[in-house]
Amino acid sequence: MLIRELSRKTGASIRSIRHYESKGLMHARRLENGYRDYDDNAIAKVKTIQLYLSLGLTTDNIAQIIDCPTSSLNERPLCKEAYKLYRVKLDEVNKQLEILRTIQLRLQERINEIE
Repeated sequence: MLIRELSRKTGASIRSIRHYESKGLMHARRLENGYRDYDDNAIAKVKTIQLYLSLGLTTDNIAQIIDCPTSSLNERPLCKEAYKLYRVKLDEVNKQLEILRTIQLRLQERINEIE
């Protein structure tokens, strides 16, 4: 399928799909006219990339784990890398939440003082 169809089926922009390809997250074969031709697996790949991006991972992070099977941590060493990456990201999110809770508390104190 051409990039335009892949974009339509996944909701990812053509520019994003090209970016994913430039980062090595996915590949397309080239037709004689130079157009990219993606196989049917590209839809699932783009949706996986979108999921990881929504979790706050970078494309560099995703490149480390994109081909990691999700069924077991023991299948391949790469899966252990995914687990480590998830733990690091979760720790970052928890720290951000702690900062936001502190800010929330301080704002509430200021509001209480004014009222």
